[in-house]
Amino acid sequence: MKTLLIKTSSLGDILHTLPALTDAVNRIPAIRFDWAVEEAFSEVPSWHAAVARVIPLALRRWRRRPLHALGSGEPWAAARQLRSRQYDRIIDAQGLIKSAVFSRLARGVRYGLDRGSAREPLASLAYQYKVAVAPGWHAVQRVRQLFACALEYELPDAPPDYGLDNRFRGPGKHDYLVLLHGTTWPSKHWPAEYWVELAQLAASAGLRVKLPWGNVAEFQRASRIAAVHDLIEVLPRLALGELATVIAGSAVVVGVDSGPVHLAAALGRPCLTLYGATDPALTGTLGKCQVQLQSQVHCAPCRERKCRYPGVAGEVSPACYAEIPPARVWERVGAMLSGDNE
Repeated sequence: MKTLLIKTSSLGDILHTLPALTDAVNRIPAIRFDWAVEEAFSEVPSWHAAVARVIPLALRRWRRRPLHALGSGEPWAAARQLRSRQYDRIIDAQGLIKSAVFSRLARGVRYGLDRGSAREPLASLAYQYKVAVAPGWHAVQRVRQLFACALEYELPDAPPDYGLDNRFRGPGKHDYLVLLHGTTWPSKHWPAEYWVELAQLAASAGLRVKLPWGNVAEFQRASRIAAVHDLIEVLPRLALGELATVIAGSAVVVGVDSGPVHLAAALGRPCLTLYGATDPALTGTLGKCQVQLQSQVHCAPCRERKCRYPGVAGEVSPACYAEIPPARVWERVGAMLSGDNE
């Protein structure tokens, strides 16, 4: 069965889709997927054995320079790739108007979320078959349900399997901590001084600390953290596969709600994720060895990009993280290092 999957971004959303591919190939061994995805994440779908072809899209780049994009012919070339094959199923797992447009460009029977389930309800107009999914379900389960309905099998009653077992696992010891301090929403940033204190606690206990980064602001933060101890290392800028290798070799990962913490979950590494503005019940790390610390301040989770709560004068910002100080995080990391991942 030839199936086109449309899930363009973000990294966390793409990783959330992998268990549905595993479900599908377990039920339909001959199924293979083409996957239309944002070019920045184009290597991720190829990590799963069920993906035969990746169709990279450059929506973010095209939006920044639309006239240049049209002149280059890249959008038309992408459209030709989408139309180059007749598909038995087209599954739009994004539920946005932009992804619905891509589903209409492709040739085949279109499946997607119904009006009450899609993030952008108008997207449902593009699909010939519309699937209702409970809005309170975790994102991973929502995609698994969509696939089960589109491909006509019963939703498996089993934990999610991302299909990445041992893909990046090396022979070395798991003897370092990875701190994933970067995230796109200002409201999700754990305070920089907290990261410094946590890294210092880990290094003082003899644990090596590795700091990935993805932009100038993150590099500057990583450099500030690393300055307090020789056991703290700022890594070079890494491609996603390289980051996966670093995470796969770690003892424990600590991070804020971001794509890389979902990568840690997909790789089955013990991961402690810090939640303030977002709700782990809906989009939290899901898998074995996952621990979440959720702020209990009255307005959390607000699901807002910017914190609107001033908190108490002199406290940290965002204010909800005052409930998750470094000492509390280090105590939980110590338990995880001892094998307690509950």
